[in-house]
Amino acid sequence: MEERTKPFRGAAGATHPMLTEAIIQFQAQAFKELMPAGGPVRSQIMGKETVEKFQQAGRVQDFMNYQITTVMEEYTPEFDQQLFYTGYGGSTFKKVYYDYQLDRMVSKLCLADDVYIPYNGSSVVSQCPRLTHRIAMDSNDYRKRALAGEYLDVYLDTYVSPADSSQIQEAIDKITGIQPTDDVGEVFLLEQLVDLDLKGFEDKDENGELTGIKRPYVVTLAEDTLKVVGIRRNWKEDDKKFRRRNYFVHYVLVEGPGAYGLGFVHLIGGLGKAATSALRQLIDAGTLANLPAGFKAKGARIADDSDPIQPGEWRDIDAGGAELSASLMPLPYKEPSQVLFALLGFLVDAGKRLSSTADMQVGDGNQYAQVGTTLALLERGSMVMSSIHKRLHYAQTLEFRLLFEGFGQYMPDEYPYDVPGASRRIKKKDFDSMVSVQPVADPNIFSSAQRIQLAQMQLQLAQSAPQMHNMYEAYYRMYAALNIRDIDGVLLAQNTSMPRDPATENSDVLNTMQLKAFAGQHHDAHIVAHLMMGMSPLLQSNPIAAAMLQRHVLEHIRLKAEEDVEAELFTLYGTDPDRMISAIQKEGMIALKIAQYLKETKDLQAQLSGQGGPDEEDPLIKLKEQELNQRAQNDQARLALDQQKQQETMQLNQQKLQLQQAKIDQQGGQYAG
Repeated sequence: MEERTKPFRGAAGATHPMLTEAIIQFQAQAFKELMPAGGPVRSQIMGKETVEKFQQAGRVQDFMNYQITTVMEEYTPEFDQQLFYTGYGGSTFKKVYYDYQLDRMVSKLCLADDVYIPYNGSSVVSQCPRLTHRIAMDSNDYRKRALAGEYLDVYLDTYVSPADSSQIQEAIDKITGIQPTDDVGEVFLLEQLVDLDLKGFEDKDENGELTGIKRPYVVTLAEDTLKVVGIRRNWKEDDKKFRRRNYFVHYVLVEGPGAYGLGFVHLIGGLGKAATSALRQLIDAGTLANLPAGFKAKGARIADDSDPIQPGEWRDIDAGGAELSASLMPLPYKEPSQVLFALLGFLVDAGKRLSSTADMQVGDGNQYAQVGTTLALLERGSMVMSSIHKRLHYAQTLEFRLLFEGFGQYMPDEYPYDVPGASRRIKKKDFDSMVSVQPVADPNIFSSAQRIQLAQMQLQLAQSAPQMHNMYEAYYRMYAALNIRDIDGVLLAQNTSMPRDPATENSDVLNTMQLKAFAGQHHDAHIVAHLMMGMSPLLQSNPIAAAMLQRHVLEHIRLKAEEDVEAELFTLYGTDPDRMISAIQKEGMIALKIAQYLKETKDLQAQLSGQGGPDEEDPLIKLKEQELNQRAQNDQARLALDQQKQQETMQLNQQKLQLQQAKIDQQGGQYAG
């Protein structure tokens, strides 16, 4: 609200909430999607899925969610505030680094007016040649960090003039109604990520000559005196290419023409200002029409003429009835204009269309409409918000990767921690290239309405052709979209995320639960156990479960063939067999193995069913002998390869000795001459 004296005292000072509505709805919607209650991080396995990788990915995911939701207490409220500033101004930054005072990783919110990017810089901060961060720090905090060795132990002026604040901060202070004090007891630092050619630390080539190439450093200066208070290298110690490390992530609402993004204040700020003007004119017109003013003759005497007339009040006037109309003349105030009211509605609708605050409701659609029509309407109504959500998802992925790298660098070799109802343990080596992290949120879905709509259409399609779909997954996604807790209590559990023993799998298949094979399991034992289960009368009377079990056995056969072929290639060609054999040749080797194992499985099934005769060898013993023979063949091939490498090494050493001897003889002949 604003107290106004123009065009008259008490004029309307209300502001139309169109801009505020767009920002708050964006903030609430993005916060709900990007920061779920269970944690925002999910892990992803790189390469072939194995038992070890599944366990490692689970440990990384649980630990990072534990850190973000429990240990990093400032993360959730700062992320909520960050979304407000992103919606308002279009750009915010996250600074991810290890804080030696807190002894943990932090992800600190940095506003756009505190991060300076070069004029020709990029919105991708890792591509900027220079970046400066203005840090406001308590003087006592600076003293502690100086004693810890982060900065020089020098005196810094803590006086800050209110005139030094930026225009953005002044606008924020005006909205929130706060004022800065003259002395806030803070010091201001400028931390710069720059490339420098420092004397004594110059870059040199193989011959020791100076190359003139600048190396990346982090230089910290005092803002008032521009005195350097800290400098440190900004590359990993073992990195021979001196690549600059990045600590910042840029969250953008809408990519604009420059390095900074555009916010709702840029997109609909003009419409919001016009809507505010129209709203105030309508209110002022109604006020003047209800309480009109005018002119009175100078000679007319009215009692208490200095006080305004209240509604329903009558006052005496010294004039006759004929003279009253001639002594008073009201001003011709009109009622609020319908044209102006329609213009206000047009401005509001235009702003909502641009900011997509008029969200499509699930109940507004026709449940009998075609799937393609519904998807087209949903995409049309959410085009702007969908693109914004993808940008936020990309930025959050970069932020989690920086946290992932930080945990892998600074945490101890083994870190135990407790969660409600369990004690867990994470290892430093878990943060390697075998696992990657990304947000739990789906980059293609940004609201609950959209998620429910898509899940409902998936369920309808699955119900129309159940033989072609995974009905459990279709129903599970529908319950998840409805945000139902304890879904496993409603649906029969289909836990395929972790390896299970053959007995448990045989029990699960009776409930038509999905089974999954993993690399690294004892495939022969699983195959034997499942084949014996296949002869059970319970399974023979359940064709669906029998088909699922047969499909699971074939999956074990495929994985066994792939693992055996990879072991043979490793024995023959070392750690890089792809350079020695093509993908088609590898696929052919796997196909031959699968055919061989299918025949062995068929023979084994015949023996288990009693068709192989009483003198047949025990199938488990036969499988064990095959395994021992395979290991013996692999050992012989590996021994032959080692002997060949030793011979090649000996021949190479002999050639080197002959070359050195020839060089010595040649030099001796020159000296003799």
